[in-house]
Amino acid sequence: MESNEAGSMLRDAGLRVTAPRLAALEALGDHSHATVDEVYERVATGLPGTSLQAMYVVLAALTGAGLVRRIEPAGSAARYELRIGDNHHHVVCSLCGAVEDVDCVVGEAPCLMPSHTSGYLVQTAEVTFWGLCPACRALETGDDAVASVPAAAPHDQPVRS
Repeated sequence: MESNEAGSMLRDAGLRVTAPRLAALEALGDHSHATVDEVYERVATGLPGTSLQAMYVVLAALTGAGLVRRIEPAGSAARYELRIGDNHHHVVCSLCGAVEDVDCVVGEAPCLMPSHTSGYLVQTAEVTFWGLCPACRALETGDDAVASVPAAAPHDQPVRS
């Protein structure tokens, strides 16, 4: 993400354009599903005076303004991404923790409806699929062909030649 685009996003959301906010958006543009620590590491290289606490504050502001989505896979630190507003889901590797996006398989938000809402107006559904990423599958099976499977392979089937 370029600074001009990030600056426009911040202004449109009613936030002040600051160097840490710009840097955080750029870091998330380069590395989706990043933890606070990962965003901080990327930002601190260009803004050495930035603190980890400042990154928590920045990411909270970006999330609150709807510019960033926070996800919390079970047993993992919170992760942040720029892909918002489309009710997509995630697949998480249960060994290494890698996270990938999964488009909603049913349609518009919410793509799943609970059997009972207790009077709530359901606006979104969050689904996390768990499994093994291609690299971890290859490690477990010793099959290098599995590691070369594209992340978006249909039905997660290995591509064999």
